[in-house]
Amino acid sequence: MRYRWVMLGLVWLLYAAFGVVSRSMAPLVTPVLRDLNISYSQMGLILGSWPLTYVAVALVSGAVIDRWGIHKSLFIGILIIGLSEVLRYFANGFVTMFLCVAMFGLGGPMISVGSPKTISQWFRGKERATAVGVYMTAPWTGSLIAYSITNSVVMPLTGYSWRLTFVVLSSLAFAAALLWWFLARDVERTEATERTGIAEVFTGLIDIRNVRRILLMGFLAFAVGHGFNDWLPKILETGGLSPAIAGFAASIPLLIGIPTVLFLPRSVAPRLRGRIVSFLSLGIAIALGVVVTGSGSRLIGGLVFYGLCYSSVTPLLLLVLMDMPEVGSRYMGSAAGLYFCISEIGGFAGPFIVGAIKDLTGSFFAGAFFFVAVELAVAIMAFSLKIQPASDTKTS
Repeated sequence: MRYRWVMLGLVWLLYAAFGVVSRSMAPLVTPVLRDLNISYSQMGLILGSWPLTYVAVALVSGAVIDRWGIHKSLFIGILIIGLSEVLRYFANGFVTMFLCVAMFGLGGPMISVGSPKTISQWFRGKERATAVGVYMTAPWTGSLIAYSITNSVVMPLTGYSWRLTFVVLSSLAFAAALLWWFLARDVERTEATERTGIAEVFTGLIDIRNVRRILLMGFLAFAVGHGFNDWLPKILETGGLSPAIAGFAASIPLLIGIPTVLFLPRSVAPRLRGRIVSFLSLGIAIALGVVVTGSGSRLIGGLVFYGLCYSSVTPLLLLVLMDMPEVGSRYMGSAAGLYFCISEIGGFAGPFIVGAIKDLTGSFFAGAFFFVAVELAVAIMAFSLKIQPASDTKTS
């Protein structure tokens, strides 16, 4: 099982490429709005389009990964992600850009669902929590790259062509795909495969109280995360920052979140994970209010605090799922598919809500404070989460 660290590194690369592509539109909102002549509401739909298609695919992808294995499934996923990015070069209006971004949602579930499945197969005990923390730094790192270099490095290199910028960024996904194909492998099965129907598996999972609660928390948390993160560069530009500076400022939560997600999930005792998610959600609510009302050092402080709090919510919820006796590594693909399917409904709704409220009110304030209320609801649910002891101790 020493190869588990190689697998962790490969999963990290795939998820980092996922992060780059998923956030690559946000720094380019201003030129795309101008050149394609679209409204804020339409841009909100574009930003939320891939979570919409993601929802339709996530449930099936979890079951497919459980049956096909991670090698083939994740390779197909990362190829689709790369195609989604490169095809944006040809977009000529709202519809074509919507379809190109929506295509990401066809491949994204294979990565975000397949990654925890990979970890659950290759790691056990405290190493599992460490591995979750490590691989969850990947989308944050990818997002950091997208926010920090798109307007400051890639756009100048491409003659300020947002079309060529998408092409350049797509190369990261294709490079990760090649490495995964040649180096990754499925774990050897040591027990008979159980041919349980997909509907039966999902019904059994939904019958579990903790699973239902985690699904609802994921839905709300993703609405906030996608809605706030996707619009953050534009929010900062509206506050008076240049596109390049706004990109750097928007990367602050990501920069802070990377070391946080690396150490916090592995440091929290399993029985305390629900309480910590509750406190983190309260912190997110406070940070949102500070960011949209602050400037200067107060703004920077709000961005830092947001990064500290938001980064570990999903890893902790996934660890709760992974360690449930009813889930384990056997059904983690299906459980993760269910989690991300429901969560990305919120991921679609979040950006659209922000864009629609901006069109109605002319301000980002109302949308931000709506999300404050959402995070308070998450905090209440997480505080009463019942944690069960882990029993998945044997190799899959």
